[in-house]
Amino acid sequence: MADTSRLHVASEESQEKFRDKMVEIKLKEQEQAVQRRAEELGIGYINLKGFPIGPEVLTLVPEAVATDLQVITFLRQDDQIRIGAVDPTNEHVLALMENLAADLKANVVPYIISPHSFELAFRFYASVPKIKKFTAGVQVSADDLLRFKQDIHSITDIATQLKSVSLTQIITLLIAGSIIGRSSDIHIEAEEKDVKVRYRIDGVLHEIARLPVTSWKKVISRIKLLAHLKLNIVNKPQDGRFTIYLDDETIDVRTSTLPTAYGESVVMRLLMSSSVGLKLDDLGLRGKALAVIRKQVLRPNGMILTTGPTGSGKTTTLYAFLTQLNTPDTNIITLENPIEYHLAGVNQSQIDESADYSFAKGLRSILRQDPDVVMVGEIRDGETAEIATNAALTGHLVLSTLHTNDAAGAIPRLLALGVKPYLLAPALNAIIAQRLVRRICQDCKQPMELDAETKTRVVEILKAIPTASGEQVDFDHLAFFKGAGCDACQKIGYKGRVGIYEALTMNSEIEKIILSTQVSEYDIRAIAQRAGMVTMVQDGLLKALDGLTTVNEVFEVAE
Repeated sequence: MADTSRLHVASEESQEKFRDKMVEIKLKEQEQAVQRRAEELGIGYINLKGFPIGPEVLTLVPEAVATDLQVITFLRQDDQIRIGAVDPTNEHVLALMENLAADLKANVVPYIISPHSFELAFRFYASVPKIKKFTAGVQVSADDLLRFKQDIHSITDIATQLKSVSLTQIITLLIAGSIIGRSSDIHIEAEEKDVKVRYRIDGVLHEIARLPVTSWKKVISRIKLLAHLKLNIVNKPQDGRFTIYLDDETIDVRTSTLPTAYGESVVMRLLMSSSVGLKLDDLGLRGKALAVIRKQVLRPNGMILTTGPTGSGKTTTLYAFLTQLNTPDTNIITLENPIEYHLAGVNQSQIDESADYSFAKGLRSILRQDPDVVMVGEIRDGETAEIATNAALTGHLVLSTLHTNDAAGAIPRLLALGVKPYLLAPALNAIIAQRLVRRICQDCKQPMELDAETKTRVVEILKAIPTASGEQVDFDHLAFFKGAGCDACQKIGYKGRVGIYEALTMNSEIEKIILSTQVSEYDIRAIAQRAGMVTMVQDGLLKALDGLTTVNEVFEVAE
């Protein structure tokens, strides 16, 4: 019996040795095939088994990029970087090498490696966090950014500059031009014959330049590397971001790619740290509306909503409220998607739908953190609306946004989401509707005459301003302005934006309507106007009389 047992063990050991030998032979054949492939391509071959790779060399390529492309940087000597790739002919690998060469000012030498060799070397990434966090080689240099800014005097210079820079410098040049042109977004859109580049300046898109379609794949690869996106995913949208650190400012660049008929298109949103810290008085609120909102923000509980379409400045308004409320004795927690700006002293939480962390679930959790002020990035469903309303009734000041056209429309919207009327009426403090209009450039501002039809329309709207608002208009001396266009405003005639608002505050009449069976936003608006609410159009025309914006701009945005 014992002899049989020993024979069985010996048999198992033999089989294991045989399997190991077969694996060894298979791997050896694989390495030999890769060697032959290297000779065909005329490049080097290396087996990275047992090869020591330092973390400072390994992390020249981010781990996610290494996974996607099956590449490893394994050696750096002086001005030479050696990189191993399972497929060195892949266009994304070639783009990566070109970017590394430009960013690190080094000669990048490709080697072909086997999949097994890659797997062995890739394991070194597991030890990197334990040693030190290294900065990836592909980045936008602050020095290059400042150099380009010195060479660009206006956005019209960008098209010329693009013809003289390398492919790896195109993105740096476009970001520098965006900063000079005060652009919030860079749109790079693949078309049939070329690639269109546009800047969104003060909310309006302007075409800046066109890139040859032949260069697009390398440009999009660089953008993906910067934003830590997957290079080999071209048929699905992706979102990422990267940060540029200047001496006096930090710029977060939020990046979104979208597959289109002629290739991927990209939008990069520039979030400047200097945009944070806007105060309540800087928003453009005026008169009674400013006084009312200043009072409401200081209340210990209740709900304040800002409404308007995407891009109307709602989040900026909420941040201005938070800036005023941000004191050492106040616990402020926010739920945002995404977090656009980081505010010192404020606990900001990022919503992640893919991880089942929604506004509703996040709001339930943060209420257990004993906050004084809660900011919810957006109320988009009944569950979030109900929790936010209950929070406003239980000792919290709740700030949030809602997508409605005007202030009065927010109330029927919340009721439609399922909020109980008897809860909503006492919970609401104020609703602010807003839009953004372009400011007239003060360097080229000049008087302008309105045509008879427009002037009649303007006078009718201004005469409807309620007496209770405290606003007074001299109808005998109406004066309006426009921008002629100059170098300071890039010949546009506008420079910067300002908000136009209507601020609705709760009163007993509006509460009665909410509690009634028939809620009409028209009735709510009429009551608010009798109480002194100035509408967005009226507020815009008052700003036009002050020389801040034009009548056409107000009518285009608010009517």
